Amino acid sequence: VIQTARKAAQSDSTVLLLGESGTGKDLLARSIHNWSARRDRLFMPVNCVALPDELLESELFGHEKGAFTGASAQKRGKLEVADGGTVFLDEIGDMKPGLQAKLLRFLQNREFDRVGGTRTIRVSVRIVAATNQDLRKAVKAGTFREDLFFRLNVVTITLPPLRERPEEIPQLVEFFLKKHCLEAKKPVMQILPPAVKMLAAYPWPGNVRELQNAIERAVVLKTGEALTPEDFALQPMDLSSEDAAVKNLAYHESVEHHKRETIRRAMVRAGGSQTRAAELLGLQRTYLARLMKQMGVE
Repeated sequence: VIQTARKAAQSDSTVLLLGESGTGKDLLARSIHNWSARRDRLFMPVNCVALPDELLESELFGHEKGAFTGASAQKRGKLEVADGGTVFLDEIGDMKPGLQAKLLRFLQNREFDRVGGTRTIRVSVRIVAATNQDLRKAVKAGTFREDLFFRLNVVTITLPPLRERPEEIPQLVEFFLKKHCLEAKKPVMQILPPAVKMLAAYPWPGNVRELQNAIERAVVLKTGEALTPEDFALQPMDLSSEDAAVKNLAYHESVEHHKRETIRRAMVRAGGSQTRAAELLGLQRTYLARLMKQMGVE
């Protein structure tokens, strides 16, 4: 992901960042700007779901005095203010169709009109967009313009969820631990191996953001020098829809099902490594291999 982003940063091409919430799309967008020739100009983030359509249009393109009720003065939009820099359109999958058309025009020609304006404004702005939605499905559903998708889909980078890169969790834990100890004005704490092992085994539905919040909470509330598993209030894992569907299975069938799912989840967290999965499950690797063969788990 980083190698691709660094290469993309050397051009002015539009970049589309995909991935679940909390995977770090905003951080990568800012990094692309900092790695680019535009690094000395402005980086302007815009959250496409934080404002109603009318205000979002004004936020992006600006407005003229009297363009609508409350427009008591002319306002320059983010695209105009960031001329020469980068605009980051976060949660672009939630942008309404009417505004999508105006954004499409900008991406095609790098020009726009302020709301209520008649003068065409041209700027040199690099666009980085991000969403946690499946835009291809949104196009099929008619909620996202196909032509806008093609304009955005120049360099597309997908950030993997944290559960697919558990080998990075110990490094992230160490980084956030130092960061939040400094912010809390506490000596840098240790984290005991069982706690690290527990954090590496957790699926992190909120991804890196959830991990950071868990570390911050533990640091703030801890009075000792070392963090233990008990210092982390992790949410219990919900039953998936598939699990819910088998709750009424006979006892032995239910046990076999949950054994199989536990092994599958461990293999996902371990990145396909049987040795790593065996460590997470507390089993011998040879025994895990035998179980997987018996249960038909690949």
